[in-house]
Amino acid sequence: MARLVIVSNRVPLPSERGPRAGGLAVALADALRPGTLWFGWSGRRSGTPDPEARLQRGDSTTYATIDLTEAEYRSFYVNFANGALWPLLHFRLGLVEFRREDYEAYRGVNRRFAEALARLLRDDDLIWVHDYHLFLLGEELRRLGVRNRIGFFLHTPFVPPALLHALPRAAELLRAMCGFDVVGFHTRTYQRAFLECVREILPGTRVSDGAFSYDGRHVLSIVDPIGIDAAGFAATAARAEHSAETMRLRESLGGRALAIGVDRLDYSKGLVNRFEAFGRLLGKYPQHRRQVSFLQIAARSREESGSYQRLRRELDRIVGDTNGRFSEFDWVPLRYMTSTVRRQILAGFYRCAHLGVVTPLRDGMNLVAKEYVAAQDPTDPGVLILSRFAGAAEDLTEALIVNPFDADEIADAMHEALAMPLAERLRRYAALRERVWDTTASKYCAKFLTYLEQEERPVPRLRLQVAS
Repeated sequence: MARLVIVSNRVPLPSERGPRAGGLAVALADALRPGTLWFGWSGRRSGTPDPEARLQRGDSTTYATIDLTEAEYRSFYVNFANGALWPLLHFRLGLVEFRREDYEAYRGVNRRFAEALARLLRDDDLIWVHDYHLFLLGEELRRLGVRNRIGFFLHTPFVPPALLHALPRAAELLRAMCGFDVVGFHTRTYQRAFLECVREILPGTRVSDGAFSYDGRHVLSIVDPIGIDAAGFAATAARAEHSAETMRLRESLGGRALAIGVDRLDYSKGLVNRFEAFGRLLGKYPQHRRQVSFLQIAARSREESGSYQRLRRELDRIVGDTNGRFSEFDWVPLRYMTSTVRRQILAGFYRCAHLGVVTPLRDGMNLVAKEYVAAQDPTDPGVLILSRFAGAAEDLTEALIVNPFDADEIADAMHEALAMPLAERLRRYAALRERVWDTTASKYCAKFLTYLEQEERPVPRLRLQVAS
């Protein structure tokens, strides 16, 4: 069997793993064959570029990492990847900040990744690259003469041509993606947007059945929704229901219902509208006062960015206003914490939550929605409230689907969920459970690698008319 080489911006080194609420390491656990090589950034910054990767061996995986310089970290990671690409891919053009020097640094880091990785490759390795930090890596590896099969998976949304055109050098990014043999997306919507961009921005392409040919290379795009180890997480939640942390949470609720949200602290997650919606629930439906508490866990990230600092100040203000308006001496309606909570503890929290509120403004998939479903007590399940703009909404249609930009609609869904009879909750849960158990992390990995292992095939001449 060919060796699998995983490439991601950040490598989850076994010596550095702290509490995690999910992440790529959890999702790819089933793909880690014995002998797998995982390559990427160490998470550290140094004064000079590393000439070669440093190796660290785990139980069955070798981790190869390079440091970034301070200048690379600032320009490649903070400014371009997260200051330009992240807001663009989440449909937030007003937050895109493009500087040509940052783009050149982005290209330079992709080139340095390629040079360091190429030294470690074997002729028959399968290379699986992940996410928007590394759009250019396939092209850079091809320039170095790498002929291996290379796949790429995007964990964010992809935007239609009208939005992609707004990014300077967008055509270069799109052409670079033709260096990959397989390009994967979570949903049909994202795949369709990608193919629309290919047809409009890259002249002379032929598109058919998700594949296309450009400049002599054949690229296959696929839809492969990521999932979780549903059975494993359900078992974890059942155990965690009786943990000390879950018992403390239950005791603090005093018999009240719990609504829970778990996200990174990020403007794409819809936290402002969610907090406002909870306040509107209490104002519009006073029967729920003192009957429900909302716990929002929003782990801090990318704190050097001005947009994140502004978001945190806005959330602090709404929490203060909501609690100041509705709190009583023995009840605080909105609980908000920005520290990280271990995934095993979250499983217990999900299980005792009557509402799971997952309302991103735009999201690639959002595994919290699937974790919440998996964690539920099958005899008394809670209700999932889910944004129509989360990738998970394409499959989890029995959730209460809401427009995350409409705080009143979210508040109405919270009211409906709190009043929903057990029979209706059981019906919805049964359908959601079937889908969560059907699209697991294991199936996600197996499907992508099956396509990546296939030999390259010519693209048929028939054009596919991509729907808008």
